[in-house]
Amino acid sequence: MNSKKTLLLLGIVALVASFFIFDLNHLLSLEYFAEQRVAINHYYDNNPIKTAAIFIALYIAVTSLSLPGATVMTLVGGAIFGVIEGAIWVSLASTIGATLAFLVSRTLLRDGVQRKFGESLRSINEGVEKEGAFYLFGLRLVPIFPFFVINLVMGLTPIKVRQFFFVSQLGMLPGTIVYVNAGTQLGQLDSLSGILSLNILLSFILLAIFPFIAKKLMVLINARKVFSGISKPKQFDTNMVVIGGGSAGLVSSLIAAAVKAKVTLIERHKMGGDCLNTGCVPSKALIRSAKIASYYKRSEEFGFSNTEPEVNFKAVMERIQRVIKTIEPHDSVERFTDLGVDCVQGNAEIIDPYRVKVNDKIITTRNIVISTGARPFVPPIPGIEEMGYRTSDTIWELREKPRVMLIIGGGPIGCEMAQSFNRLGVSVVQLDFADRLMQREDVDVSEAVHKKFIGEGIDLRLSHTPIEFVTLGDQKILICENKGETHRIEFDTLLLAVGRKPNVEGFGLENLSIELNPNGTVKVNEYLQTQYPNILACGDVAGPYQFTHTASHQAWYTAVNSLFGMFKKFKVDYSVIPWATFTDPEVARVGINEQEAVVQNIPYEVTTYNIDDLDRAITDDEAHGFIKVLTVPGKDKILGVTIVGYHAGEIISEYVAAMKHGFGLNKILGTIHIYPTLTESNKFVAGNWKRAHAPEKVMKWLSRFHSWRRGDKRSEPLPQAKLELE
Repeated sequence: MNSKKTLLLLGIVALVASFFIFDLNHLLSLEYFAEQRVAINHYYDNNPIKTAAIFIALYIAVTSLSLPGATVMTLVGGAIFGVIEGAIWVSLASTIGATLAFLVSRTLLRDGVQRKFGESLRSINEGVEKEGAFYLFGLRLVPIFPFFVINLVMGLTPIKVRQFFFVSQLGMLPGTIVYVNAGTQLGQLDSLSGILSLNILLSFILLAIFPFIAKKLMVLINARKVFSGISKPKQFDTNMVVIGGGSAGLVSSLIAAAVKAKVTLIERHKMGGDCLNTGCVPSKALIRSAKIASYYKRSEEFGFSNTEPEVNFKAVMERIQRVIKTIEPHDSVERFTDLGVDCVQGNAEIIDPYRVKVNDKIITTRNIVISTGARPFVPPIPGIEEMGYRTSDTIWELREKPRVMLIIGGGPIGCEMAQSFNRLGVSVVQLDFADRLMQREDVDVSEAVHKKFIGEGIDLRLSHTPIEFVTLGDQKILICENKGETHRIEFDTLLLAVGRKPNVEGFGLENLSIELNPNGTVKVNEYLQTQYPNILACGDVAGPYQFTHTASHQAWYTAVNSLFGMFKKFKVDYSVIPWATFTDPEVARVGINEQEAVVQNIPYEVTTYNIDDLDRAITDDEAHGFIKVLTVPGKDKILGVTIVGYHAGEIISEYVAAMKHGFGLNKILGTIHIYPTLTESNKFVAGNWKRAHAPEKVMKWLSRFHSWRRGDKRSEPLPQAKLELE
C-alpha cells in the first residue's frame, strides 16, 4: 500500500474511532433529536441556508464513513425541512456520501481483492460490466440491504463512478421519500421499526423487482421490433430447423429429437462436417501413420535393427479414407433418421425468422439453428491462386508423395501437418509470420515443439513474411522477407494452414441482416441467440472457440434455449475449455497459461513435474516433456494446466474434471493412480505442490519431536508443554 493510501486509511480509522470513543453516536438518535427538536427548529427558522448546509455536510460525513445514523438523519431531514426540501437535501447528501464511500472502497480495497480473488470474481465482474446498473438499482430499492454495505461492495467491482452516482440517486429516491415523509410525523414515532410496516416492505420489494421486470419487457419490446412486418405462421412444420450437419448441427438435432421435438437437419454436402471428412478424423489418422513411421526410425531404441520403413504414401492416404468410411455411419443420414431427425440434403436459405427454403420447398419453423461451420482462410498473397494450393479441406486428395511441401502456418493445424508429412518422407518447409510456433502457448512449450521439429529435420522459417508467389518454368517459388532480407523457397506442394473463416454466406443471413462480429463470426448473446431470439448459432460459425468439443458443448445450449427458452434459458459456460495439439510431443491445455495470467494480471503460482522421471514414460522410451500447473497463490485451486509430452491429451482429463467440479491438487494427491501409468504424473505434480507448501515451523518441530523420540541427546529438548503429548 502506497503512502497516500496509508494516510487515507489512517485518517478514516481515526475519524471512525473518534465517533465511538467520544460517544457521538448518541447525537444521531431519535431520543436526542426529540430533546433538541425545538432548538433545532428555531435555529432553522433563523438560518435556513446554514442549517441545510450543516445537515448536508453531516449527512455526507456519516454516509461516506459508513457510520450508523443515516436512517435517523433521513427522518430528521423530513422533520426539519418537510417532504419536498427534505427529499432534495437527503437525496443529494446520501448520493454524495455513498459515492465517497464507494471511492474509498475502490481506492483502498479493490486492487487487493481483485488481485487475490480475480479468478473467482471474473463472472461477477462480467455481470456488473453488462448489467451493473440493473443490479445496483434493485439493491437500492430494498431497505433490507444496508446501503453502506452496497457502497463498499460496489467499490470492488468494475462499475463506473458516474454510473454508480446516478443509479444510486435514482434507486434511493423512492426510499428517501418514504423515510422523509415518515420524518414529518416524527413526533408520533417511538422507534425506527414503526416506519417499516409489512405493507411498506412489500412495496419496496415490488420496487426492487421492477428493473428486472422492465428488463424482461425491454426484451419483449425488442423482439417485437425485430419481428415487425414479418408474418408469423399460425402453424409450423417443425419445431427446429438446423442448418449444417457438422458436430454442432448433429448434436443440436439429436438433443431436439431426444426430447421429442420435430427437427429438420439440412446439410448441403456431407454429414459429419469438417471434423469427420476433412478435420479431426483424417488428421488423426494421418498422425497415427506418421507415428508408426517414426517408431520404425527409432527401432534400435527398442532392440530392433534393419527396419528402415518404406512408406507407401498412396496407401497411407487411402487408409485415411477407410477410417473416414468406418466412422461415417455414426454421423449418417440413416442413423439420425432412425433417431427421429428429418434429414434433408440441399442448399438452405433463410427467408425470414420462421421460414427456411430448401430444394424449392419452404419449411415453417419456430426456431432456426445456424451451425454452418468454417473453412480454411486463404491469405491474399500475390500469385497464390496460380499455385494450386491445398488446405486442410483438400490435402486429403493427395495420392502422390510431394517432393517439397511448403506449409504456411505455425499453429496447431500447421504443426500437426508439418510433422506428419515430414515423418512420411516428405521434405517439409514450415513458414510462419510469428517468431515462434504455437504462439498461444507459453514460450517453453513452443521451444519443446521447436526442438523436436528441428531434430526431425523440418526446415522451420519463422519470422518470415510472404511477399509473392512466382513460377519459373515448372518450379514454384515463394519470395519472402526475413529481417530485411529477401529469400526464395522452392516447392512443389503448398499447404495453407493460417486459420479458418466462418461460413456466413450463401444461406440467407443477408436477408435478415444478421449481425456479425469483427472477426466474421455470427454475433450471439450469452444464450447463443442472434438479434432474432428464435435464431441461434453454434460451433465454428459462432466462435469464440473452433474445436469440435466446444461445438458440441454449444449445441446443447442452442437446443435447450430454442425449445424451452420461454420457460428458462441457460447462459453458455466457457469456464473450463480444454484442447490439445497432436504433435509429438503432444501439447494439451485447460484454463490459463503463464502468458495469459500475466496479460490478465492474475496472481499465480507454478508447480511443475518433468515427465522424464516417470516410470511408465521411461519403459515406453517416451521420457520427455513436463506438466505445468498454475494455482492460486498459497492454495491448491487450479487456474490452468499445460502438459507437453506423450499422450498429453489423455493425461489432462483429470485436471479438466478438477477445474469443472472444484477440487484441487490435494484431492488429486489423495487419489489412487494405477501403477505404472502416465496419469501417475498428475499425482507427482500434486506432491511437488504439497512439498512446496509444507508448513516449515511444523516440520522443524516434527524433526525435533522424532529426534527426542529416538533418544537423540544432540537434539534440542522440546518445551515442557509439548512433552505432555507423550
